[in-house]
Amino acid sequence: MGKGGADGDVNEIVQQFVVYFYRHIRERNVYEIHSMYESSFSKLTERFFKDKPWPKVDAISHLTGDDHVFSMLYSEMYYRHVYARLQPTLEQRCESWDNYCELFKVILGTKINMQLPNSWLWDMVDDFIYQFQSYCAYRAKLRQKGPQEINVLRECDQVWNALGVLKYLQAFVDKSDIVNILKQEREGGDRSFTETDGYGYGKGSNVLRTLGYFSLVGLLRVHCLLGDYHSALQAAAPLGLSQPGAALYQRVTGCHISVYYYSGFAHIMRREYTLAAKAFNHILLYISRTKQFHTQTAAYEQIIKRNEEMYALMAICTALSPQDRVVDESVQKACMEKHADKLQRMAAGQLGGYDELFTYSCPKFVTPAPPNYDDAKADLSQDAYKLQLGIFMEEVKQQARLPKLRSYLRLYTTIPIAKLASFMEVSEAEILSLLMAFKHKLGGRDNLHFYVQDKMVHVCDARVEKKHGEFFASNIVRLSELTKEINA
Repeated sequence: MGKGGADGDVNEIVQQFVVYFYRHIRERNVYEIHSMYESSFSKLTERFFKDKPWPKVDAISHLTGDDHVFSMLYSEMYYRHVYARLQPTLEQRCESWDNYCELFKVILGTKINMQLPNSWLWDMVDDFIYQFQSYCAYRAKLRQKGPQEINVLRECDQVWNALGVLKYLQAFVDKSDIVNILKQEREGGDRSFTETDGYGYGKGSNVLRTLGYFSLVGLLRVHCLLGDYHSALQAAAPLGLSQPGAALYQRVTGCHISVYYYSGFAHIMRREYTLAAKAFNHILLYISRTKQFHTQTAAYEQIIKRNEEMYALMAICTALSPQDRVVDESVQKACMEKHADKLQRMAAGQLGGYDELFTYSCPKFVTPAPPNYDDAKADLSQDAYKLQLGIFMEEVKQQARLPKLRSYLRLYTTIPIAKLASFMEVSEAEILSLLMAFKHKLGGRDNLHFYVQDKMVHVCDARVEKKHGEFFASNIVRLSELTKEINA
């Protein structure tokens, strides 16, 4: 064992890790930094720190000449490990916030010369938001806290403040000028930012620009957690999710999944079910093609969990607005296999299926305002979720009978109003209201069209015939590839 610093001895292997990690950061060796960050840190964690924290920064700072910036970077990883493997104390939550603030102020206010891997920069933004979300949930559960802890919470009113979190993310976007950089790329200008994954754009450090880019995704997520879906999609607009071609978010798996999960969810809450289905279809196909490459990574469980959540959200989209035209056949099949029972219940107008799928798959919403600390028995941790569930279910109630109505309309080219009303077990006045609701809610997004004339509903199905040739050709290619793999 080698002698450490203020916190006692530090394992020699850990000391070597810190020394080499610091050296590679000083030398701007992105390849080695990435290797140590993704591989060495995880291996040492499994070996020495599976259920305890890494040495605090005071214990290792002497190994790096008390380098201030490295100390903040190390602390960022230290607290992230505490959140991932342990139960952070209130003191650790406050210390992590202070460290993020100090680190971000340095990046925003000084000219730094570092090159850091995109995966680390994404994790920095991602965990910054996760810790904010975690603190809001922790703060809301006053019933589990003693008077002393409540007094500390009362004094720490600026710690993990929602406005502060949004300000830092927006500051990265503004200071990096990333919106203009992406706009110029779309207009045919310099594409070196995307083509070099952010490393080769201009001179100097990639840190500010790439943090600005990932902060667009961060703003999308935070606004979703707060229930502001218009601002969420507005924040993500510069990413050009509907644009063809390569993008930096595609290079980091966690970012790629996050941007489509949160944008898809925002579209659901804005009743834009086809846009939501397109987003989920894209990312579910991506995960199905690539998940075998992540089986040995620390993020594999999270990828699979998010995959299942998005299939649940896809089932909601399918129930509220048929998505045959935009969803791949393999995704439709998997969705049906996973949620056949709930899809049947939702098609019959039962609300329970919607409630269950939403509860399982929605983001962990937060209440940004602190609770009333004088009410020590309060537990407001579910308030934000209940509010968003209520908004969603109110919309579902308005549409609950539309799938059943649609199933009857598909059986006829013409049907009397009276007969349709008897099938639906409602009055003729109510069936006219339902038909109007169908037009309003689904008219532009559904392939079933109708009009009412002389108490008769005239129906036409505008579905485009499937191109069976493409289906067989793609499966022949897939069979050929499998045959080659088997024979190899």
